[in-house]
Amino acid sequence: MISFLKGKLAEALPTQVVIDVNGVGYEVLIPLSSFDKLPMPGGEVTLLTHLAIRDDAHVLYGFSTETERDLFRLLIRHVSGIGPKLALNVLSGTTPASFRAAVGHGDVKALSCISGVGKKTAERIVVELKDKLGDEAALTSGAAPTPDDQKMADAISALIALGSKPKDAQDAIRAAITMLGPDQPVDALVRAALQKGK
Repeated sequence: MISFLKGKLAEALPTQVVIDVNGVGYEVLIPLSSFDKLPMPGGEVTLLTHLAIRDDAHVLYGFSTETERDLFRLLIRHVSGIGPKLALNVLSGTTPASFRAAVGHGDVKALSCISGVGKKTAERIVVELKDKLGDEAALTSGAAPTPDDQKMADAISALIALGSKPKDAQDAIRAAITMLGPDQPVDALVRAALQKGK
């Protein structure tokens, strides 16, 4: 499995990039949210990746943040009828925080506004992801989340994507924040939570 690519940005289109990694050009499909964070062509870039293997192709999908990749994986693994292409549309059409809030509130109308997502698909997303996002969605409801709330939500999302139950993930991240302090980055909180769970 290819977890990430680090190299020179050779070409960049809104939905696709080519990254030169030591002379090998990797074509990677990306959401618009990741395109906005790219450097100018020729600059150094690191993208987290997900490799999808089909009968006729091996396709790399790239993301600028763990939150984006985790949400992409949740969509393709847990919502029937959503493949990689539609999952990219979701990431291009909303932010992870807005998506979680819409799922948490059961806001089918907001989800239906995303390109390619009809009412039935939006309803499936709510039904099939609400339990997996759990209380995490509540963090993004109402007022805009604080940076600490967002960090906690991102860390919980990462644990859920790694197979934890929403309640267990929330408890583990809260324990990690108590142990390490709120200033720690998301990856440190996730590592601490995983080590504690062993």
